[in-house]
Amino acid sequence: MNLLPTSKRPSFRRNAERALLLVCFGVFAGCASGPHDTDNADWAQSGMPPPPKRYETDREWEETATPPPPAFSDSRLLEIEMPPYMSLKFGVDPNTISITGDGIVRYVVVAHNKSGGGVNAFYEGVRCSTAEMKSYARYNSGAWQDTPKPEWKRLNDLNSSYTRALSRQGLCRGNAPRASVGEMVQNIRNPVREVQ
Repeated sequence: MNLLPTSKRPSFRRNAERALLLVCFGVFAGCASGPHDTDNADWAQSGMPPPPKRYETDREWEETATPPPPAFSDSRLLEIEMPPYMSLKFGVDPNTISITGDGIVRYVVVAHNKSGGGVNAFYEGVRCSTAEMKSYARYNSGAWQDTPKPEWKRLNDLNSSYTRALSRQGLCRGNAPRASVGEMVQNIRNPVREVQ
């Protein structure tokens, strides 16, 4: 019987280690040959592929220019349904509602104290697709004052709930503005109560 010296005899353990090493190498080689952006040399070091490339057709959303606040009238206000404990009443002038080409619904909402007193109005926009609002200007003491740096804010993060109520009652249907201003006005007059 011809036996190899112990030092030259391949062990089962060594063969298993080699096989495992080959399998691991094959897996890494297979991953490297996938559809990765090899223009970015850093992706391999980070262990993650880079974000997908952007193309000219992937235009970022941009808000259209905001016109000045439209004239409003207290006599035309449609009341926004609010909880009875609220000390203020809110209404929107239907003649100020507009839907822009970029999906924003702009309007003037007026706040009255239930016991009477001063009138405050707000020129705002709602973006139904992202559930956000922006306040462009405020009417106080007979004049409009522009908001210094208007920013989009999440409806659910607002302290005041009238914008959220107006969006649900009339302006938005899910993640899109309603089809027309007429449909919005009809829904504000007769809010649809959704079953939850």
